[in-house]
Amino acid sequence: MGAEVPGWAPRDRPEPTVLEGRYVRVVPLSSAHYSDLLAATCGPGDDDLWTYRPVERPTDLATLWMHLAGLVEDPELLTFAFLPLEGERAGRASGITSYARITPAHGQVEAAGVLLGRAMQRSRSATEAIHLLMRHAFDDLGYRRFEWKCDSLNEPSRRAAARLGFRYEGRFRNHMVVKGRNRDTDWFSVTDAEWPEVRAAHETWLEPANFDADGRQRTALSDLTAS
Repeated sequence: MGAEVPGWAPRDRPEPTVLEGRYVRVVPLSSAHYSDLLAATCGPGDDDLWTYRPVERPTDLATLWMHLAGLVEDPELLTFAFLPLEGERAGRASGITSYARITPAHGQVEAAGVLLGRAMQRSRSATEAIHLLMRHAFDDLGYRRFEWKCDSLNEPSRRAAARLGFRYEGRFRNHMVVKGRNRDTDWFSVTDAEWPEVRAAHETWLEPANFDADGRQRTALSDLTAS
């Protein structure tokens, strides 16, 4: 049998909340964000942002509205919008993700369906957004496990998981059929025992001193999480 978990009791389910960072605000997704997200993620050159999502790139606000409203109304999800506090899209929704597989009885939750507009990709606001969601789950809610999953062919997502300090756990073969195609799913996680070191790596990377006057990193997060 596994090790005892002293004093364990089911945790609270995450509620809609605002998470404030240096570089980003993470807020519950609402229809007030849909127009900004259309501009950020649905341009003519953005088809690849939707490759691994369950729908094709929306080409108008009505279609995007239906997709996002479905996320907001899904009782199994809690979906957030990312509002960068710097850069060309400061103050405007530029990405989303959902808490999914929320299991308060066992203290587990997943960051699912991450979608970032071009201006937010590879930015410190994007990293901080995921950090804030992880910190809320572990430090505020007392969860034991935070998951990240992606299509096994989605190399950018796999790299992001490793960079953020997630550990690879394995591949679920023939896990889904998405857009009529097979999806093998790769699983990653951070546990509560690992979180203090991962949190410290995130916080070190996010310090303003880690960036030069042009916003370029001095130390890569992947180096910090690897160590």
